[in-house]
Amino acid sequence: MTTAHADSASSALLDIIAEKQDATRFRTLLWEGTFADYLSLVENNPGISRNAYQRLYDLIESFGSETYTEYKKPITRYKFFDDPIGDGKDAVFGIDIHLMKLVRVLRAAALGYGPERRVLLLHGPVGSAKSTIARLFKKGLEWYSAQPEGAIYSYTWMVDGEEIPAPMNEDPLCLLPDEVRGPILERLNASGRSKYPVKVQEDINPVCRYYYKELMKRYDGDFLKLAEHIKVRRLVLSEKDRVGIGTFQPKDEKNQDSTELTGDINYRKIAEYGSDSDPRAFNFDGEFCVANRGIIEFIEMLKLDVAFLYDLLGASQEKRIKPKKFAQTMIDEVIIGHTNEPEYRRLQNNEYMEALRDRTIRFDVPYITKPSQEARIYKRDFNKKSVDVSIAPHTLEVAALWAVLTRLEEPQHHKLTLLQKAKLYDGRNVPGFTEDHVKELRKSAKREAMNGISPRYVQDKISNALVRNPEARHLNAFMVLNELESGLRGHSLITNEDERERYRELLAVVKDEYTDIVKNEVQKAIAADASALKRLCDNYIENLRAYILKEKVKNPFTGEYESHNERLMRDIETKIDISESRKDDFRRELMNYIAGLALDGKSFNYTMNERLHRALELKLFEDSKDSIKLTSLVTDTADPDQQAKIEVVKQRLIDNYGYDEQSANDVLQYVASIFARGDAKEAK
Repeated sequence: MTTAHADSASSALLDIIAEKQDATRFRTLLWEGTFADYLSLVENNPGISRNAYQRLYDLIESFGSETYTEYKKPITRYKFFDDPIGDGKDAVFGIDIHLMKLVRVLRAAALGYGPERRVLLLHGPVGSAKSTIARLFKKGLEWYSAQPEGAIYSYTWMVDGEEIPAPMNEDPLCLLPDEVRGPILERLNASGRSKYPVKVQEDINPVCRYYYKELMKRYDGDFLKLAEHIKVRRLVLSEKDRVGIGTFQPKDEKNQDSTELTGDINYRKIAEYGSDSDPRAFNFDGEFCVANRGIIEFIEMLKLDVAFLYDLLGASQEKRIKPKKFAQTMIDEVIIGHTNEPEYRRLQNNEYMEALRDRTIRFDVPYITKPSQEARIYKRDFNKKSVDVSIAPHTLEVAALWAVLTRLEEPQHHKLTLLQKAKLYDGRNVPGFTEDHVKELRKSAKREAMNGISPRYVQDKISNALVRNPEARHLNAFMVLNELESGLRGHSLITNEDERERYRELLAVVKDEYTDIVKNEVQKAIAADASALKRLCDNYIENLRAYILKEKVKNPFTGEYESHNERLMRDIETKIDISESRKDDFRRELMNYIAGLALDGKSFNYTMNERLHRALELKLFEDSKDSIKLTSLVTDTADPDQQAKIEVVKQRLIDNYGYDEQSANDVLQYVASIFARGDAKEAK
């Protein structure tokens, strides 16, 4: 490339940068002003003085919600948990009830009803989205603080040519003298512009207290002169920059030190200031200090040393921390932790930790119990954008179904299988069971979804299947199911052989279900002749009318009137398990429905009744399968005419059910082998 061309390319890239950058927004986030400027901002928008819980709740609420009814109970789904800020990788699915309870407590905390003085503890099995929820909160607060509606401010001291930022980023309102707080807050609240009362949330930290006292001495108590040394600045929360977002992770017990939470003395500055009790010689960089005005996450909280857990007592209930050699210092932050079952049981059994239990609100974060919601996790991670391999229909769904089955407790109802229970939980119809049955099933389950296979295991095995045969360029259900089964031998969290065998048996259940699904689709593809279905339906309805009205049917070939064709009707009805004793009820119900449509000036067609539609498809498939000899696919005897018919079926699978050329071939081969085995059995 010539120098001229290189310069041209560089210029084009720089043009993109120039076009995309937003200097105005950058300047807004670096806003600085006087203390008086800040008071004016608060007067116009009291919401900028919200506390940490109020800001977190408003963040969640800002993305809206939708309410739906499940088992006669209204459930609110907060769109924030779809990860609208990111790329959807942190979206949380299938536990809307539990998230709704969590947001309800956050609202109570925002209103000052008590939960703001508690530790929020997310409790559940490994891989159940506890860390993801905490990550969403942290990521959300970072984003929100950079938006106009989430603006947050702190201050810097300007003393003798030196700038000293408030180390814990308190609200500038904390600097108001006690004697003027009441009148100023009364005026701010009189405007009615904020949904929360404006309060001075916290006192100032020891460093700022030092400069406050020194400047008040210098100006003989004149706060207005002191205020000239205050520069208010916009604050953008950032975990990477350790501003308003703290994360604490347990370490080896020998290396743990509670100063990691509350800060420590800077010994290099003792010589400069002459005392280790001078606040300027202290680093307020502990995680509690860093997280002030935002949120602190405790990873695997109950694995912490007991000394750390004691620090949580004051931080939660009193909203205060105790830095070494200094008085208790107020904090304003959401304290959220997460833990697994063994550590939580240890907390419950430790009578010395009664105070912490009393200050903790536990939120169960279980595994998903709806197969369709579980499948959303795998579809999010393994889609066309993230993998360049073709994934056959139902592949991720059957993996999700197996994962859910491992988490469910055996139903106590003797007529209900575990597979049927999973379908009921997923909102699918199971004959003989209603929404009330589902409510009873959920109520009777003691520890459902707190055990079983983690989504991580399934994700790992799907990944293995994707790379096991990189030249294949496609993935089907059996490839994944085989990986899931082979991985059970070395699964580190399965120590009970009976449990391992149960998981294998559930894989067999899922394989049978997959077989039924693809057989059904192939049958529908073969019987997908709309004109033939309509003719068959018209024939059935004509005979139904004759049967109900006790009339005769005109034979279109002979022109003679004959009795209704009972054999045809029963051939269709038995396809959907309508017994001889129930046929009259089914026929009257269908006839009444058709008559009701007629009164409204509407015509009936087979798509209006799902059961009849399925029965007609199965009847048409039975009548058509001999003319389309699918078994020829496994016997290499297909003649050109048969091959043309099979190609039509394949194209229907591609057009109607999401298959591609390879996966359609695979599923036709598989279903053909089933039919071939069935034919062989009949021959015997």
